[in-house]
Amino acid sequence: MLVIGDTGWVTSDQTHDVLVQARTAAEEQVAALTRQLQDIIDSSRGANADDEHDPEGSTIAFERSQLTALLTQAQQRVADVDRALRRHDEGTYGICEVCGQPIAAERLAVRPSARTCVGCAT
Repeated sequence: MLVIGDTGWVTSDQTHDVLVQARTAAEEQVAALTRQLQDIIDSSRGANADDEHDPEGSTIAFERSQLTALLTQAQQRVADVDRALRRHDEGTYGICEVCGQPIAAERLAVRPSARTCVGCAT
């Protein structure tokens, strides 16, 4: 499979490498966010903070909630790239799952795990 990239044609191997790099980056983010969340949990476990009545409690709860949301998003990115890698192996990568038309190379360059073309994404 060949797609057009910023510098010309991109091979299937290059596309696979981009997806693997995207997965590695997402996995690293999952690991970092997991460590941060665990640090907050561990530090609040040792403290006698009551989130509801402690002036710092809402900050701790907010940080925990924010990190949990970011972690969920990073885990979703890993799953999205895994799906893109499967589509790549099946030969359907770069094809819109809704209309069956090719996904623009520019969209794939920005979002390698894109499953739909721009028209179907809106």
